[in-house]
Amino acid sequence: MTDHDEADDSGQDHSYGHDQDDHGRQHDHDEADEHGHHHDGDADHDEAADHGHHHDGDADHDHHDHDVDSVAVAVVTVSSSRGVDEDPAGDYVAAAFEEAGHEVAVRELIPDDYDSVQGTVDRLARRKDTDAVVTTGGTGVTPDDVTPEAVRGLFAKPLPGFGELFRRLSYEEVGTRTIGSRATAGVVSATPVFCLPGSENAVRLGIDEIVIPEVGHLAGLAGRGLDDEEEGEGGPGDDGEGSEDGPGDDESASEEA
Repeated sequence: MTDHDEADDSGQDHSYGHDQDDHGRQHDHDEADEHGHHHDGDADHDEAADHGHHHDGDADHDHHDHDVDSVAVAVVTVSSSRGVDEDPAGDYVAAAFEEAGHEVAVRELIPDDYDSVQGTVDRLARRKDTDAVVTTGGTGVTPDDVTPEAVRGLFAKPLPGFGELFRRLSYEEVGTRTIGSRATAGVVSATPVFCLPGSENAVRLGIDEIVIPEVGHLAGLAGRGLDDEEEGEGGPGDDGEGSEDGPGDDESASEEA
């Protein structure tokens, strides 16, 4: 059995044809309509709409323009019982990123300790050679599972959709036990941070189905404009506070299943 501890803005093209209606019929803007209102054919339809939105048919805005093609990830294994040589979850994260064309900037193994988790994630998120951080472990409901609590205060922008989607996908494999899952994610110092359970099966699910498909997009958006800020202000630093998403994630349950 498998066990799992534990949307982005679509850029729509608002280009409207002012000379045709939805059925392709040509409107005569020089004639008065049935209410007596005169539509001047010389009116400038290229001006911005009443709300200040400019509908330029030639401007093809792509919300993925800022996506990062190659991401450098920091992989952190949170465990007081595992060693570097017995870390299948961390091994899978590293291999999956490399297979997807990304790179592993650093790997670390730290104990299930609040201060260790918080300090490590904060430090790695601030590194200039790191675009994303992935942690495994410490997301269950046992007393020493403190990863969500440790990272919550670091999140400038929580990403509640990550935990919600992880639990929905996990439900298909472990059923209602997914309610104990506390996988979470957020942005720390302009760096996406994903906290997954410690079981390899849970990690496979989260990495394959969510993290790898979205990490380039999130890293690009989170770091947008950062280079300009560094040049003007001397460095990044978005060490904000935020709240974390709701119901949680179950490492111990996932390892049973």
